[in-house]
Amino acid sequence: MVFQKSLTRELTFTAVGVFVVLLAILVTTQTINLLGRAAEGRVANEAVAALIGFWALGLFPVLLILTVFVSVLVVMTRLWRDHEMAVWLASGLSLRTWVKPVLRFALPLAFLVGLSSLLIGPWAEQRSREYAEILKQHEDISAVSPGIFKESHSSSRVYFVENFSGENGSASNIFMQDMSKGKVSSIFAKSGRIVTNDEGERVLVLENGRRYVGNPGEADYEVAEFARYSLVINDQPKLIGPATTRQALSTAYLVQSDKARDKAELAWRLSMPLSTIILALLAIPLSYFNPRSGHTYNLLLALLAYFIYQNALTLVRNWVMQERLGSYAMLLPHLLMLLAALGLLAYRNRPATSPGRFLGQLIRKS
Repeated sequence: MVFQKSLTRELTFTAVGVFVVLLAILVTTQTINLLGRAAEGRVANEAVAALIGFWALGLFPVLLILTVFVSVLVVMTRLWRDHEMAVWLASGLSLRTWVKPVLRFALPLAFLVGLSSLLIGPWAEQRSREYAEILKQHEDISAVSPGIFKESHSSSRVYFVENFSGENGSASNIFMQDMSKGKVSSIFAKSGRIVTNDEGERVLVLENGRRYVGNPGEADYEVAEFARYSLVINDQPKLIGPATTRQALSTAYLVQSDKARDKAELAWRLSMPLSTIILALLAIPLSYFNPRSGHTYNLLLALLAYFIYQNALTLVRNWVMQERLGSYAMLLPHLLMLLAALGLLAYRNRPATSPGRFLGQLIRKS
């Protein structure tokens, strides 16, 4: 029908705008957070862009769920506000007729939500941890930068070189201060280079320099001159092990696992596409808007319903992790919200009836 095609087209255009706005807000917030952590030295500067990308992939299912819910709510509210829905109901047509085009719009996006939550999200989480670990392993090496003072990852060493020709090249006029083992060691060298020993460790080899060991304000300084001094600045890189957090575990592993936390995580991932469809159906009756009142209380009610739904899912998931409930208990919030959506849908088919009278009619019919 014409109205179905028109509604699908309007929902699609609205969803694109909503998704872009939500993505821009969340990415901007995360960028500010990561830039602050990078300024404090907790995240490498070159890792910010990659971590934002992995984070956006992991958050993709939540963005799509919100996009579907907000898009249906906005478009259907416009129909009520512009009196199109009043004309529709006055023509003897049911509000349930809108379920089919809404599901036609929501089902493909629910499939993308399921694909992201089951496959893409765990992969992005694991890759993000691997990338952060690799950068952490090489952070002491990247600290040797020409012309600037820079701390190591552990904040126990400070490096400065006047000139540095590359990772395996030579450096000139090197200063290094080591504050580990309860003493302050200051080293000045005319030249140096970074090499890798037989055990795979990164070693800073200094030549023609002087080493001062002691605490400031005390007279027991040790001064030593050396022609060659070697210092390990990075241990042998550890192999990135398998995923340990539940968010990074693959779905195939969760299916075979008997642990309560793994069952809860699997049920959570499977609930995401299901919640997409239920929220799309719930947005149809929640979009009711009375033009005479001039208030958009329906938006506040929809926001409240969304938070109740998500918090109920989170609460049940935590109970499943604590083995207080079985994994099938995750279906309970979905069933309750689906019944609420169907009940509100039936009620909005008769907008002139008061809630008490409507419930009385339902009781008498039953």
